[in-house]
Parts: sequence; C-alpha cells; structure tokens
Amino acid sequence: MGTAGSGADDIAGERRQLINVAYRLLGSVTEAEDAVQDAYARWYGLSRSRQEEILSPGAWLTTVTCRICLDLLGSARARRERYVGAWLPEPLPDRSEWDHAGATGSTGTAASADPADQIVLDESVTMAFLVVLESMTPAERVAFVLHDVFRYPFAEIADVLGRTPAACKQLAASARRRVGVARAPVTATGRADVVRHVKEAWETKDIAALVGLLDPAAVMTADGGGMVGTVLRPVEGGARIAQYMVAIADKAPGLELLERSVNGVPGLVARRAGVVMTVASFDVSDGRVTRIWAVRNPEKLRPWSGTAG
Repeated sequence: MGTAGSGADDIAGERRQLINVAYRLLGSVTEAEDAVQDAYARWYGLSRSRQEEILSPGAWLTTVTCRICLDLLGSARARRERYVGAWLPEPLPDRSEWDHAGATGSTGTAASADPADQIVLDESVTMAFLVVLESMTPAERVAFVLHDVFRYPFAEIADVLGRTPAACKQLAASARRRVGVARAPVTATGRADVVRHVKEAWETKDIAALVGLLDPAAVMTADGGGMVGTVLRPVEGGARIAQYMVAIADKAPGLELLERSVNGVPGLVARRAGVVMTVASFDVSDGRVTRIWAVRNPEKLRPWSGTAG
C-alpha cells in the first residue's frame, strides 16, 4: 500500500488517500480526519532510525489508519446504541457548488485543508452505498472497501486485519453478498429530474404529486442525533412520507429548498434564514423514490455551513 520513499513530501502526499479510505470505512468526516491525524502522530512519534527502516511510509500509514478505523468500527455498535434515533453517515457537498465557511479564495489554504474537500465523490460514497456498508461487520467492511473500492491485494489487507489472505477474501465475498445484486444504475439526468419534481411538489405542498413520486414501499430515515426534532424511527410508505413532508413544510414557514449534489448524486438542501437545516439524499428506482435519508444533526452539517446560494 502506498509508495516508497520517506521524504516529508511523500508523507504529506498520502493524506488525501488516507482521508478517502477512512471516510468510506467510518462514514464520518470528523472521525476520518481524527483517524488520519492519529496515524500521522504515530509516524512522527517513531525514531528517525525506525522511520528509515520503513520502505514504504505510505503503506505503513495506510495500515495504521485502517487499524485505527477497525478499532473505531468495533466500538461503534456501543456508541450507536446510545445515539438518539437513527444514525446516518455524514453527507458531503460537491466542492463545485459550495464554499467553505472561512475559505480564503483561490490562493488561500482553508478550503484545500478541509478533509471533506479531499474526498473523491463517486459511487462508493453515495448514501445508499454507505448505509449498506453499515450493515457489515468491521472486518467485512475493511476487507470490502480496501479490495473492491481501492483495489488493494488481499496479501496487504491481511496485514491490516491480522488474518490470512484467504480469510480476507472470504470476508470481502461475504460483504459483497450484503451489497447484493446491483440494480441498473439510474442516470444522473433521470435522478435529477425525479429529485426536482419532489422539490416542486414539496414546495407546493402537493401530497398527491408526492405520493406519485414516491414508491408505495418507500422508507424515509432521519438523523437528528437528539439535537433537533425529527422522527426517531423510519417513516414507511409513500403516502405517510408525503404527509410527513407536507407537515414539515407547514411547521417551517420560510423553508428554502435547493437542488444540490449530496455525496455525488442529486439531492436537496433545506435552508431557513440562510442556515442549512436538513440535507436529504435519495435512492431512485424506476422513476420513483425508494429511500430518503435526511440528515438534520447540526454536527454532521458543518461542511455545509458555507454552501453557495
């Protein structure tokens, strides 16, 4: 894993890759950044002679970061049990559509230093994919993400997990079964059209139109983290979701809905008085919304604080 060389530039250059791996493993920008910082702290805590013995600092940093993530995933179950309501991954904005709070422009460093800005937005960070990853065991998730997403060989993954390559291959295969048979991908244009129609129906409080856009078996999950009001359990059924969405609009006059990329796919951002209140991601199949993930926990919306209007 990583590239050979022990220069400071080589070490610093690994950060982007490490952030990308850690976010996919943890589903949290904050935790990913903490894991990577911890790995770097351990590297700089080594003696100079020990550093020089390591042929590939990038490989060393990746292994250490993944082991830190593995420990965090192992303790996540207990932490999630104490979490108020449903837990969802942190949503990511598209850097082309937003500005970081405190960004200093094209010559500054604030935006480029933000960990969220370094995450590559692709199919492996969609909310649907990250939610499936949450159903895996920690070892399955590490094996699957490293092999299927980042194409690391099982011989190297074995070093992270402390298992044989054959055992790691079995873990990845088990994780792959959890992902299931992939549906035909919805085109970006098709998904954007559906999301736009949802926005329009939501703004006009048109329950009938919303019901027509939602799959009858659709499920909406909201994450408030106990910090803001929201449903604690998933809302099931297109009709119930439509009624809930309209009820929200009735209780929040002045709510502004914006079409924005969420984790690389079309989504909606709800703002009130310029403050981002909710970031919603959608899964679409056969022209209808099948899943809605609405993140309302303010701690998970920090990367959106500077979204462009």
